Amino acid sequence: MPCRHVVFLAAAATLLLSGHGLAQGQGAAVFSADTELVVLHVSVTDRRGAYVGGLPPEAFSVFEDGRAQTISLVTDADTPVTVGLLIDGSASMYPHRRLAIAAATAFVEVSDPRDEVFALAFNEHVRSVLPPNAPFTSDGAVLGAALERSVAARGRTALYDAIANGLDYLARGVSERKVLVVLSDGGDNASRFTREEAVHAAQRSNAVIYTIGLVEERPSDANPALLRELARASGGDSFRPRRPRDIAAAFDRIARDIRNVYTVGYIPAASVRDGSFRSVRVEARGPSGRALDVRTRAGYWAP
Repeated sequence: MPCRHVVFLAAAATLLLSGHGLAQGQGAAVFSADTELVVLHVSVTDRRGAYVGGLPPEAFSVFEDGRAQTISLVTDADTPVTVGLLIDGSASMYPHRRLAIAAATAFVEVSDPRDEVFALAFNEHVRSVLPPNAPFTSDGAVLGAALERSVAARGRTALYDAIANGLDYLARGVSERKVLVVLSDGGDNASRFTREEAVHAAQRSNAVIYTIGLVEERPSDANPALLRELARASGGDSFRPRRPRDIAAAFDRIARDIRNVYTVGYIPAASVRDGSFRSVRVEARGPSGRALDVRTRAGYWAP
């Protein structure tokens, strides 16, 4: 599939499909307000890990809380993304500082020019690296210079605060698809938010979260399990580079993953507005009928 878009599921959007139902490769779908369309952004790969493109709508099946759903929309159109980079700038990241900044800069340089990107640097404080009058950029050089000024690699770590702030910042973006990339060891020793609050906020958002865990052999405060949990629940992916130079490879994989996606939409058969969590599973089969590997959000919170 040529350069597609994010692997994340937009949870419980209040949208009504105003096109012709199922669509494949027809550009961005048009929606109008007033019925709950659950929009899933789905990554499909074969057993070798290669992205699978060109699947027809009938190749997909969606299940909510174990019940089959009627699919209203399937498209593989490429659309812009709002992307947030959360860069750990605490003392534990000092050995990785330069490589992390270089990899993040390269990530922006290979992104779609239509994407809007921001970055937050965090130690015990969370701060935007871009100025208020230019909160987003698609220029790798601009972001790289801003990261050089802002990522100091000192102090403690407020990861949970960074996640909460990153999700809020994403909401300012104009793109429907939203992605958060977290570069950290997963530890936290300075946040006002709790782990439970940060995870819950991520589950309620429509963002796909990718994590790059820089964990030493004998970590103290590191928490790679949290990074995996955030990625898995949101339909993203988690990476743990074994060597510093592998940081760039992780960013490159994320950039390609963001550009390879199907958008699958359905109106839930059970539309009770009870605020409960609805688990979601998507299946896809290739032309031969063989099951393919699918990654998407684990579920969404009903209105």
